[in-house]
Amino acid sequence: VSVGFGSLSWALDTASVTGMLTGVLLGLVVGVLGGPQWLAVLMAFFAIGGLSSKYRYDEKLQRGVAEPQGGARDSGNVLANAAPALAAVLLFAAGDHLALAPALFRFAFLGSLATALADTLSSEIGGLYDGPRLVTTLQRVDPGTDGAVTWQGELAGLAGAALVGGMAVGLFPVDPLGGGLVALAGALGMTVDSLLGATVEGRGLGNQAVNAVATAGGAVAGGALALAAGLA
Repeated sequence: VSVGFGSLSWALDTASVTGMLTGVLLGLVVGVLGGPQWLAVLMAFFAIGGLSSKYRYDEKLQRGVAEPQGGARDSGNVLANAAPALAAVLLFAAGDHLALAPALFRFAFLGSLATALADTLSSEIGGLYDGPRLVTTLQRVDPGTDGAVTWQGELAGLAGAALVGGMAVGLFPVDPLGGGLVALAGALGMTVDSLLGATVEGRGLGNQAVNAVATAGGAVAGGALALAAGLA
């Protein structure tokens, strides 16, 4: 399944060769150590995120907000968005040797991917609209400015986080409260990404590093919210 999905992503030009190979390896690890439910969420992120990069690509290219390489994600981009999820799967698999509930790492995994999808959709959809505002000051800035947001992009990001929350309820032993917490973790992680973009991106951290920190923040938020609600 991972090889087939990776081959399709390469054929559709949503991933470069290195990105495709990295995604296949991630899929194998997640599918074997987590299970088909975990793999389904990871694949949903890759599929929706990749297709959103292609959506109205020529228009985004003219506006200066398009992903490079025709929107094809490379290995660095894949790892920046999925490394915290991979760490959560590895910790889940080692749960018998840890003094922590496996559910904690399940929520961390879901929170990280909710963040990754929310941030991707926020950028890819929001970049198509005029009037972005800097998240820290709400001043109008040019499209493509680091840390700039639009209400359309924020709605798209929230929808992405909610989608992962819905998948959590449908695929995992997670109740609606837990699904809502996953969506909230994704929204928080998306906001962290915007704040980092407005404050430190380009002044010490690159885009991929910001993405990695934000998805890690989503993982921490997912686990912490689950603990606070007594679900882990």
